[in-house]
Amino acid sequence: MNEKILILDFGSQFTQLIGRRLREMNVFCEIHPYHHYPQPDRAVKGIILSGSPYSVMDENAPDIDLGHIRGHIPLLGICFGSQYLATRYGGSVKSSSSREYGRAKLEITEPDSLLFKDIPSPTTVWMSHGDSIESLPRGSVNLASTNDIRYAAFRFLDEETYAVQFHPEVYHSVHGKEMLNNFAFNICKCKGDWTPSCFIESTVAELREKIRDEHVILALSGGVDSSVAAVLLHRAIGKQLHCIFVDTGLLRLNEYGAVMRSYEEMGLNITGVDASGVFLSALKGISDPETKRKAIGRTFIEVFEREAGKINDATWLAQGTIYPDVIESVPVHGHSAVIKSHHNVGGLPEHVRLKIVEPLRMLFKDEVRRIGLSLGIKKELISRHPFPGPGLAIRLLGDITPEKLTILRQADEIFIRKLKEENLYDSVWQAGAILLPVKSVGVMGDERTYEFTIALRAVESTDGMTADWVHLPYEFLMEVSNEIINKVRGINRVVYDISSKPPATIEWE
Repeated sequence: MNEKILILDFGSQFTQLIGRRLREMNVFCEIHPYHHYPQPDRAVKGIILSGSPYSVMDENAPDIDLGHIRGHIPLLGICFGSQYLATRYGGSVKSSSSREYGRAKLEITEPDSLLFKDIPSPTTVWMSHGDSIESLPRGSVNLASTNDIRYAAFRFLDEETYAVQFHPEVYHSVHGKEMLNNFAFNICKCKGDWTPSCFIESTVAELREKIRDEHVILALSGGVDSSVAAVLLHRAIGKQLHCIFVDTGLLRLNEYGAVMRSYEEMGLNITGVDASGVFLSALKGISDPETKRKAIGRTFIEVFEREAGKINDATWLAQGTIYPDVIESVPVHGHSAVIKSHHNVGGLPEHVRLKIVEPLRMLFKDEVRRIGLSLGIKKELISRHPFPGPGLAIRLLGDITPEKLTILRQADEIFIRKLKEENLYDSVWQAGAILLPVKSVGVMGDERTYEFTIALRAVESTDGMTADWVHLPYEFLMEVSNEIINKVRGINRVVYDISSKPPATIEWE
């Protein structure tokens, strides 16, 4: 039984970062909504209460019964979590007319505290709150202060319950990772034994036990997640895994053939299906982004069902679902706004009688890459940028036509190839070209042109939840622009997207 730390999510934008920091220390953790989490068992070594967009003084603020946790299991409250611990047990919180947001100097008043072991004082931390603790709860002691906040951190006496009003999980908290390390190892007594080899060994054993002599179908996309899921399953059940790779007609230039060769070299039991004509027919005349996604999803299910029907003894459907997909699909408090529909979360149509197996369900993207490398998958495949499930359809704004797809593929191929040639590819999280439904006037060979515009997009990120645009060298962008305009017929203008997520998304649709 793997030891773990539970993170109870109150809706903070940083909750996933807490999980990522712990996983980086080889400490397994799970994120659960605060109102729906498993009862702690012997494997649970500690519990963290996350921040929240709510104030503890809001009428509808999150509330949780900690009676079976506090004093029994090490507990750490972060931001909202700390204020909740304060008000719940006799302290008080006051509202400030101005939010404290940004860097602050933390003076540690109790340097012998296990939470701040070997942390220099002062140290820089990141604040993001509008309320502040005015008085501490009964039986607690102050641990640290800032210029503006007297009680920036505290703990309860005679128990391992700690609270901090700042965010140790964000990069701006200079020694935040060491604080979480102290909580995990000095306070929770974790061993830090959750490694790729440990995950592979336990997952392969679990898959064999779950699937036994039954057969599994997996739709491969050519991406990292489905590829790693396929190799894990192949290691567990061999030829009982039946992989299907569908050419939707929305893949990058020459991608179908290259990916098929890679999978065949891995020894996977794979069938390739050219359904490009079916998908283009289904998309004809559609311009709305969400309608495109739904049309692609519906068509994919139809094609996949037809091919899967040829495998008579299959009882399982495997998916490359990863942890962010799962977390984002579970609203923490009330109704969450749908930004875009997820292709992996939500189950199957009722008439599809297959059980679902998701071997990567508890992994973040960077962990999937580590597992893939440990499985012996080629680095070229593991280091591939994420590519959207709907493919180029959502990078081609407006209606889809074969002619526009050809233009987009050629421009995209130049951009990605140049990134690799200039050794920039691995420093970018995701990159691609977008064909805009905009024509502008240009001049080529002393003649007037009226042609399309290509937007280039390159972002840096850790998990896709937030992203910033990459500051690619001007000379590089100039070379890419010149080659696209000179070689791709139908393009006379290239622009570079310098928006971050949020407020923009990584993809344009």
